[in-house]
Amino acid sequence: MEEEIKAEFLKSGFTLDEEQEILKKCHTFCQDYRLEPSDLVSSWEIYYLNRQLDESVVKDAEMDGFLGHLQNEQLGASAKKDPGLHMYSFKDVVMVLDAEDEDTKDVILGTPIDKYEKLQLDIYDSARKTNGNIYSSERKSKLVTPFGKRSNKFVVKFNIDNLPTIETANGIEEHYDLEDGIIKRVQPLKSSSLVVHQSGLEPGCRFMYDRIEDRFNAIENRIRKHAAALVASSLYEEPMDPSVASQRSMFAVGMICCDGEGHLNDKSILLQSSVEHSRGQRVRLELNKLSHFSVFPGQIVGIKGHNPSGHCLIASELVDSVPLSIAADADLPPTKKQALDEEIQATHLSSTPTETTMIIAAGPFTTTDNLLFEPLSELLAYATRNSPQLLILLGPFIDSEHPQIKKGTVDLSFDDIFQSEVLRMVQDYLEYMGPNAQLVMVPSIRDANHDFVFPQPAFDLDSLNITSLNNPGIFEADQVMIGCCTVDILKHLSGEEMSRHSMDGQPNDRLSRLASHILSQQSFYPLYPPAEGVPMDFSLASEVLHISSVPDLLILPSDIKYFVKVLPVGGTTEGEEEQMKRCVCINPGRLAKGEGGGTFVELKYQGSSDKMNASIISI
Repeated sequence: MEEEIKAEFLKSGFTLDEEQEILKKCHTFCQDYRLEPSDLVSSWEIYYLNRQLDESVVKDAEMDGFLGHLQNEQLGASAKKDPGLHMYSFKDVVMVLDAEDEDTKDVILGTPIDKYEKLQLDIYDSARKTNGNIYSSERKSKLVTPFGKRSNKFVVKFNIDNLPTIETANGIEEHYDLEDGIIKRVQPLKSSSLVVHQSGLEPGCRFMYDRIEDRFNAIENRIRKHAAALVASSLYEEPMDPSVASQRSMFAVGMICCDGEGHLNDKSILLQSSVEHSRGQRVRLELNKLSHFSVFPGQIVGIKGHNPSGHCLIASELVDSVPLSIAADADLPPTKKQALDEEIQATHLSSTPTETTMIIAAGPFTTTDNLLFEPLSELLAYATRNSPQLLILLGPFIDSEHPQIKKGTVDLSFDDIFQSEVLRMVQDYLEYMGPNAQLVMVPSIRDANHDFVFPQPAFDLDSLNITSLNNPGIFEADQVMIGCCTVDILKHLSGEEMSRHSMDGQPNDRLSRLASHILSQQSFYPLYPPAEGVPMDFSLASEVLHISSVPDLLILPSDIKYFVKVLPVGGTTEGEEEQMKRCVCINPGRLAKGEGGGTFVELKYQGSSDKMNASIISI
């Protein structure tokens, strides 16, 4: 057969580089996939044209890619014969399970083993309902992928528990064996109501049309809104022009800027005030007299100080937030504000906090060595066992930074991978869990199958059971307000922030400080100019990025270390300290990290940060 294969290659105008090694592999391919030499060479010609190879030389280095091409051809042929077969992507393994038929055993489509890797999929069987209504998800005990060989599964890395321990009738805490491969039948879920806060950003909206005027207006509006809120608090006087020389103390509001293209330092801080108060001029800002501060480019601040020379504003006080009660109502007319206050009061009096359970995970959802989406499969199986009311999945789903996506070695389109891998798993999970299960999906600018713009419109999904959210977006689940943003603003702020800390011995929690900037600036992305790689469109940004009211939960996935922080929000006047609102900020980490697993968050929330159980769990 090897001679026949060689003859067919030569007949089609191809020469063999490492003849003996190539013929041996091609012989194996013909046996495993029951191909004639002529069929094998025909498939090579298709692969050769798709990859746009320059030379008509068959090289051993291309054999691994050719193997993936043959596998996809076989899967395509099988799918035509059996429409119910779920297709996987590059170098995947398909298993068809049928828990009803005792005579039918697990079937694995034959996959040749090459010298680089042995792939055996940790199967997640589409969450199908069989006639007996038993979820069929048996797993193979021996896994060859690095993710499958991990030893520590579902280990709690961090926990905040303010809820009483739930005990069984015997007084013994109930535990679940996570290694149990058979998922038990779950109890019916309690329905959770979802309300999405519309922002005017629709799927398919026009972008990349922002102008310099849009950028100017976005900055000017932020400065003016912040100044109006500070003045409305009655704690600060009307802002003045900080560029005018004066020996008297003055109050100014403006945006922190950097004098140059580098990072902020004590000699490069500028304050840009509004057109209304200073014609948009910038003045150097000196913070040497302040014992502590935290500033970054794009931050809107109030400054008390004086400018004796007209060239440098010497700060004696820096105000980086406004009183909470003022911030939420600064733009509302008096009649609407009164009606809103009455509605909120009536809501609090008529309802008692209910427990909302949720699982929160952020992509990537597959490891870098394959596109099997094993972490996503494991997460959905875990969610099936623990039955959360709400499952929040944040992108990227089809990560543009994945090696196989970047190299273009996949034979399916990005949309096809998203549909056949991610949405199939998600929809089957919802089908099994029943109509009361809720799932929210938020895209990322790293999603190769979605619009590369920020703010980013929601996925255009037909499924009624999946709630698709803008990036960033805000929604309510059982009156719990939740804000989400998948752009790594925490990492971007950490690289641009400049701070000084008082030497009073108090611990310095930098992660909490970075997260607090999002709330105090009332913006999902207060950094300006945006970090490199962020496709900011200012024609869409003003309304979508603005946080009109403080959410109960703020989800900010980041590459920095996972955390769950309870943040006090807003400046307070005297006597308001006890009424200060608190926000739970969550960074669930990444579900997949390299070739291994990452982390996700499981949360039980009963109306406030004082009544919740939050756990960060390794997948």
